[in-house]
Amino acid sequence: MKKPATSPWIYLLAAILLEVTATLCIKAAMEQPALYAVVLLGYIGSFACLTLVLRNGMGLGVAYGIWGASGVALTAILSMLIFGEPITVLMSMGILLIIGGVLCVELGAQAVHKKREAA
Repeated sequence: MKKPATSPWIYLLAAILLEVTATLCIKAAMEQPALYAVVLLGYIGSFACLTLVLRNGMGLGVAYGIWGASGVALTAILSMLIFGEPITVLMSMGILLIIGGVLCVELGAQAVHKKREAA
């Protein structure tokens, strides 16, 4: 099987950052409506990057799981830092569970990949 030209992880990181930026701009756009353009471009760019992730060999379940979970956790943390929104103890535990879940999904995907290579 041919090695992908670019690591899907680069595209996945871009997809996460674009989605989080777009999501944060939704709140900011209430005060500055011009930011709705950033929202639109961010979501379009994020989905385009997700397409590149899949084209470069990452499984859909892994890519979507990491994208979604990372987006939720990063948005919550940045909302606290940028907008002063509170993060409760329960929310912090949820963010830690998200991180743990992402690690489990990735480790599971790696185990399947190694099994397939060995066969």
